[in-house]
Amino acid sequence: MAKAKAKQVPLVFAWNGLDKANRKASGELEAQNVQAARMLLRRQGIRVKKIRKQASPMFSFGNTVKVKDIVFMTRQLATMIEAGIPIAQSLRGIALGHENAAVKALLGKIRSDVEAGTNLSTSLKKHPQHFNRLYTSLVTVGEQSGTLDILMNKIAGYLEKIEEIKGKVRSALFYPAMVIIVAIVIVAVLLIMVIPEFETLFSDFGADLPSLTRWVVTLSHSVQEYWFVYLVSSMIGITATIFTYKRSTKMQYLFDKFSLKVPIFGPIIRKAIIARTARTLATMFGAGIPLVDALETVASAAGNAVYRDGILAVRRDVTTGRSLEGSITDTGLFPGMVIQMVATGEEAGELERMLDKVADFFETEVDNAVAIIASLVEPFLIIILGVIVGTIVIAMYLPIFKLGAVF
Repeated sequence: MAKAKAKQVPLVFAWNGLDKANRKASGELEAQNVQAARMLLRRQGIRVKKIRKQASPMFSFGNTVKVKDIVFMTRQLATMIEAGIPIAQSLRGIALGHENAAVKALLGKIRSDVEAGTNLSTSLKKHPQHFNRLYTSLVTVGEQSGTLDILMNKIAGYLEKIEEIKGKVRSALFYPAMVIIVAIVIVAVLLIMVIPEFETLFSDFGADLPSLTRWVVTLSHSVQEYWFVYLVSSMIGITATIFTYKRSTKMQYLFDKFSLKVPIFGPIIRKAIIARTARTLATMFGAGIPLVDALETVASAAGNAVYRDGILAVRRDVTTGRSLEGSITDTGLFPGMVIQMVATGEEAGELERMLDKVADFFETEVDNAVAIIASLVEPFLIIILGVIVGTIVIAMYLPIFKLGAVF
């Protein structure tokens, strides 16, 4: 199996300075570090005055630009371009018809750049948090080939497919997470509010309590006295984990590797990644982007560090002239069906169509798996919740049963 060195996750930098015409310019760009960001700007003829890394908020509130906003904007822009309306005028019209202030501001910045003579793809590259490499690459191809309206529609379709598959994976994980949260809340309420009432009753018995009851009462005391410590410790632990995950490529790799091996959910995540990978590569390859360049974008869009590194290894092999089929076989990350479809596509010159079929197949597999999980996991989780609550209830009633047996 080909091994690849973990690739550092790109950062977003905000900058301002002077362009080639000595005019004030500003924007955002994606780079591995501040030195790389400065070098990229110098290549564009920008004299940087100030550059800083954009903070990545852990939680977002208020108006934000969502993927559905980008899809809506992309489809509208494609329709207007097809109708012969200039890009700047199209952007202005879309902004006027949108209620989200963040979307209006984004479209306003892009329109200002376009009116100043910047092409659309260059302007979009200044906002990498909204327009990824695949998006800007396809827009560049569309501008160069005169098929911008066609490729914009292709982008919108691609984004809709990817969001649909993400939504299905999220729905598969949402229900178990909610049941666990509800179980924690119920147990906390029982330990803090219900158990103390029973403890008062037990104190009048004057007899030894069963071992299970004593254990539950001790746990209740601990939660009542140290609930703040438990709460703060949990919050700190969750925050530290998220913080470390976002900034540590090693932790991302380990977490992503573990997620692929989780029983029941691991196979769904793997199928979703394969579907997204196939769909991304088919979209880029079909737009005329060279396979080597397309694979780099596919790696960044994989959404999983294990697959990202595997695809980058494939890219290195393909660069040396090796077939795509042989390269993906060595990674050990793709099932035989995918390898066979890729081999057929390469031989017949139908790689885009075969990859689309792979994506369709695995998207259907994710649909079926989510439906099965919904029917199997629900009763399983309810049983677990019943066992936890039932144990506490039994512990509270054991002394009463014991007292009844005496009399």
